[in-house]
Amino acid sequence: MPLLPTPAYAPPLPFRFGHIQTIYPTLFRTAPKAFPVSERLETDDGDFIDVDWHFHKQHSRSKKLVVISHGLEGNSRKKYMLGMATRLNEAGWDVICLNFRGCSGEMNRLPRLYHSGVTDDLHTVLTHGLASGGYRQAALIGFSMGGNQTLKYLGENPAIIPKQVIGCVVFSVPVLLADSGEVMDRWTNRLYMEYFMRGLRRKIKCKARMFPDLYDTSGLDAMITFAPFDDKYTGPIHGFKDARDYYHRCSSQQFLQNIEIPTLLVQAKDDPFLPPSCYPSRDAEKNAHLFLEIPRYGGHVGFVGEPGCRCYWYEERAVKFLHWQVNENRISP
Repeated sequence: MPLLPTPAYAPPLPFRFGHIQTIYPTLFRTAPKAFPVSERLETDDGDFIDVDWHFHKQHSRSKKLVVISHGLEGNSRKKYMLGMATRLNEAGWDVICLNFRGCSGEMNRLPRLYHSGVTDDLHTVLTHGLASGGYRQAALIGFSMGGNQTLKYLGENPAIIPKQVIGCVVFSVPVLLADSGEVMDRWTNRLYMEYFMRGLRRKIKCKARMFPDLYDTSGLDAMITFAPFDDKYTGPIHGFKDARDYYHRCSSQQFLQNIEIPTLLVQAKDDPFLPPSCYPSRDAEKNAHLFLEIPRYGGHVGFVGEPGCRCYWYEERAVKFLHWQVNENRISP
C-alpha cells in the first residue's frame, strides 16, 4: 500500500517541536478518568500476566475487543494507555491493557522479564480475552516497544493470528532496534535514557535478589545506555547471544512484509527516538495490508490534541482506522 498522505494534524505552536510533544503528556496531561478492572492470568510456564479491562458498558460487554500494549518501562495505567482505552470505550470497544512481565507493580516469578521481541504474552492475552468475552471482532494497538512487539507478532507467524482480528494500529515504533538505540545514545536524548535506564536497573536489582546465581549486578550502575545493558542482561537471559543478536532477531521491520491484517503504522516526522530507517516506506509500498502515515508533528507517543479537541490526536486516528475496518462501506483508511 503506498504511503498515506501527510495528515492535516497541526497542534498549537508550542507542540510543533518533537521534544515538547514527547515530554508534555507525561508531565502535564491530566490522567483520563477510567475505571479499570484488574485480572491476573496464570501462564503455562508458571508465571503470570496482569491486565486491566475497560468495558464499553458497566453491565454488558461489547462484541468488539482491543488489546493495547505499552512502551518501554510503561504499564497499563500510563496516561496514554488510559486515554486510548477511554476513547475506544466511547467508540463501542471493550479494551484490555496488558502489563509486560514485571511492569504491573509486582515482579514476575520467573527469571525472564520483558523485551522488544516478546510475542507469546500478547497471544496469551488476546486469546484469553476472545475466549472470555465471545467477541466477534478484535484489534491490536501498540505504542513504541509495544508497537514493535505487535508488528512482530502479526508478521512472524500469521497463521496463528485469531480470525477475529480485523485491524491493528501502532505508534512511534522503533522497527529497527539497533538504529533506534544509536539515536537514543545522543546527548539530546540523555534525559529519556536516564528515565528508562533507572527503571531497568531497578528491575535487574530486584531479579538479582530473586535469582542471585543468574543476575550479576556488577557494573550495573555504570550502564547509561541500552547496548551494554542488553549485552549483559536482555540478550543472555532471554536466549540471545548478545545485544546485536537480540536487536537483529527482534526488530519488527523484517516481519512487515508478512503482515496479513490491515495495519496502520504512525511515525511522527519529528520523533526524537527514530532514525530515517524507522520510516519503512518501501515495506508499506510492497504490502497492501500495511499503511504508513507520517504526520509532521507528534514527537514520541505525543500527538497532543488540536485546539478544541478533548482527545489526543492518536486516539481519534486509531478509532477512525478501526471504524474503517469494521465498516462494510470502506472508503478511506
